[in-house]
Amino acid sequence: MQPDGSPGAALTPSIVFENLQAFQRTFALKAAIELDIFRAVGQGPGDVPSIARHAKASERGIRILCDYLVISGLLQKQDGRYRHTPSSAAFLDPDSPTCLASIARFLSLPAMREPYEHLADIVRNGRTVLPGEGSVEPENPIWVEFAQSMGPMMAPMAGPLGAIVLEGRAGPMRVLDIAAGHGLFGIEIAKQNPHAHVTGLDWAPVLRVALENARSAGVHDRYNMLPGSAFEVEFGDAYDAVLLTNFLHHFDVETCVELLKKVHRSLKPGGCVATLEFVPNEDRVSPPMPAAFSLTMLTSTASGDAYTFRELSEMHRHAGFDAVTAHPIPMSPHTIVMARA
Repeated sequence: MQPDGSPGAALTPSIVFENLQAFQRTFALKAAIELDIFRAVGQGPGDVPSIARHAKASERGIRILCDYLVISGLLQKQDGRYRHTPSSAAFLDPDSPTCLASIARFLSLPAMREPYEHLADIVRNGRTVLPGEGSVEPENPIWVEFAQSMGPMMAPMAGPLGAIVLEGRAGPMRVLDIAAGHGLFGIEIAKQNPHAHVTGLDWAPVLRVALENARSAGVHDRYNMLPGSAFEVEFGDAYDAVLLTNFLHHFDVETCVELLKKVHRSLKPGGCVATLEFVPNEDRVSPPMPAAFSLTMLTSTASGDAYTFRELSEMHRHAGFDAVTAHPIPMSPHTIVMARA
């Protein structure tokens, strides 16, 4: 067994170089999205001159960048022409209905990227170097960009979450969507149940994005807005369901429990809360994407983390919920955690 854990493998420093230069992959993909290279490849014929004309870029630059994308596994090359891999065709070509290219805007925001330049200091201090509470500082404008650009990544999770929350229910119901963002989760419930009325809670500029999405989905007449902080705004009561999607991980355990207590008070007896989270295994190093999300929280928040199902279950129980269950979403790093009041 070699020191890196691979049996019989020749020991090389390649893993060190790959990690030190991983930033090149990030910026190569970001540049390719900005230059619209994936659309050009999809439309063909895939030669350097045609891609360069489409991108309004130099042929030298296009050749080198496209070759690097091939090396990175994002394009294929044959006889001097570039073509899509199955993944780039599905997720990076703007002509694909499942294109995720817009998420590059949010993930490359300075607030998301620049703290990593100070990671050693963050580790020393145990919190972000961003001002105040970091990404969850009140009225932080990054959440408008999140609402506008991250919808394609979240949309595949909306259907499964809606089905689990509704459990086939088709009658009148009231739903509170906390930290609604793009609003897609509450909107999906309104689409699946034509008698559901949804209230989205978020900062006012963010909710305007959600309302436009509700209008596009044809459910805006059943979509209400509740602007403000989830910790300060009065929720009201008698909700059948409350959604907490991609929110608890921004805060410490005590803050999460207090918020869940507030959620519990807002629900009808037997009502449910649906929490969507990155949930690592108890070893906290697997699966890779949910486990690695804790580093995102370290760099961007004062006290957030990626919580295990055991930790999330304890939070819910301390807040008065029972029957806590986990529902991993297939082909996704997310897990839906359900609990009843």
